[in-house]
Amino acid sequence: MDKLLIIEDDTTLANILNRRMSQHGFECHVAHDATQGLLLARQHLPSHILLDMKLEHSNSLNLVKPLRQLLPKATLVFLTGYASIATAVEAIRLGADNYLSKPVDTQTLLKALDKKHLDIADEVIAEPPITPQRLEWEHLQQVLQANNGNVSETARQLGMHRRTLQRKLLKKPTSLKCS
Repeated sequence: MDKLLIIEDDTTLANILNRRMSQHGFECHVAHDATQGLLLARQHLPSHILLDMKLEHSNSLNLVKPLRQLLPKATLVFLTGYASIATAVEAIRLGADNYLSKPVDTQTLLKALDKKHLDIADEVIAEPPITPQRLEWEHLQQVLQANNGNVSETARQLGMHRRTLQRKLLKKPTSLKCS
């Protein structure tokens, strides 16, 4: 059984990734910060790593070198809600195997993690795409988090009225996927 280390500070997303990847045969371990991630990497010696680009208030590119020294053959995949060409190039240059933008579907994750899991993924019914409402809500949450919960500043950055933003934030989509 392949071991997967998920280093993600968003506990909800970490739990979703844990559940998804466990269903596809991975033995998963979850860390919510860099220190815990390095500790779990030493303890469990995972064959695969999912690494959030932004952990707390720092960039996690500095984790690639110690992870590569400890686990030179592990498949390391960056996940980010703030994708850019510059960080993608830097991540790959430092030793990441792949760089994916959030949200990401299970099929794409399996392909990025390891080619041998493609057969398993092909047998699974394809997941429907995430709804536009859900994507918008997640983007609003990311910008709000980047502004430390400041609704007024978030609304200014997004070019919308504060009350409109508050209404949109209250309408959390119940479904993650289109039906």
